Amino acid sequence: MKQLKLDGQVIATGLRFPEGPVALPDGSVLLTEIAGATLTRISRNGDVEVVAQVGGGPNGAALGPDGHCYVCNNGGFSWRSDDGFTRPTGAAADYAGGAIQRVNLTTGAVEQLYTHCDGVPLHGPNDIVFDAGGGFWFSDFGKTFEDRILRGAVYYARTDGSFIRRAAHPFLTPNGIGLSPDGRTLYVTETETGRLWSYPVEGPGRLGLAPWPSPNGGKLVHGLPGFQRFDSLAVEEGGNVCVATLVNGGIHVFSPAGDLLEFHAAPEGYCTNICFGGADRRTAFITLSGYGQLFAARWPRAGLALANQKDSA
Repeated sequence: MKQLKLDGQVIATGLRFPEGPVALPDGSVLLTEIAGATLTRISRNGDVEVVAQVGGGPNGAALGPDGHCYVCNNGGFSWRSDDGFTRPTGAAADYAGGAIQRVNLTTGAVEQLYTHCDGVPLHGPNDIVFDAGGGFWFSDFGKTFEDRILRGAVYYARTDGSFIRRAAHPFLTPNGIGLSPDGRTLYVTETETGRLWSYPVEGPGRLGLAPWPSPNGGKLVHGLPGFQRFDSLAVEEGGNVCVATLVNGGIHVFSPAGDLLEFHAAPEGYCTNICFGGADRRTAFITLSGYGQLFAARWPRAGLALANQKDSA
């Protein structure tokens, strides 16, 4: 494994626990501020503009085929701050469940698209990825309380509000989610176990599930030793999976076969999300959430062009 250091610069500061970056064609970046309950745009020169007040705890985000932004809202966290470093500690005092929201980027209007699946509440939607057919997969992290944890799941849904299906469960804190370049494999990270799982995609909302003793029907791609926690992920054009890690903050890069190829060390331990942008998709936009920063680094390879993503000019 290559040990590397992220080579780049901070392009925005003062953000309130940023996550869910989305690179836009004009060079700006959409992201969520979980502690601020906003969807926010960061311009090329670092200007910060609130696009929408969404409430709760906006987490992952992705552009839909209709041009709207779809947000995983985890329902809100409680927080602790020490010497400028902020971290979530559990459910917000007013937590009432999670949701999938649709945000009109022109008007800032926010719609609640899904709050339940087959009558069961969404606990904490976390990350989201669209497929080529216009539907989306999303992870539900579950919810952590002082004396219990609500387990999570992976879902599939359509943008018109007509269909939502639980595709895999149960998970202990599922977080990042992404598709392979051919769309035939779904990747999911688990935060507290530090594991990366994969699933064959058999159709919209249908995954090939492995039998017991797999705890969630997935195939283990890799699990790191020691105390390391997985957050979100992004996939490279060539198929490698780039996982943002907490505690040992940075980006771990895994091959589709499960080999650990590289570790890119970040400036802080709460390295939470990565997305790719720029004209050649070799700019990695990385959220450093504890200190509220958006970081941009040159990446050694091109990121995968996501469904509904237009390259920068």
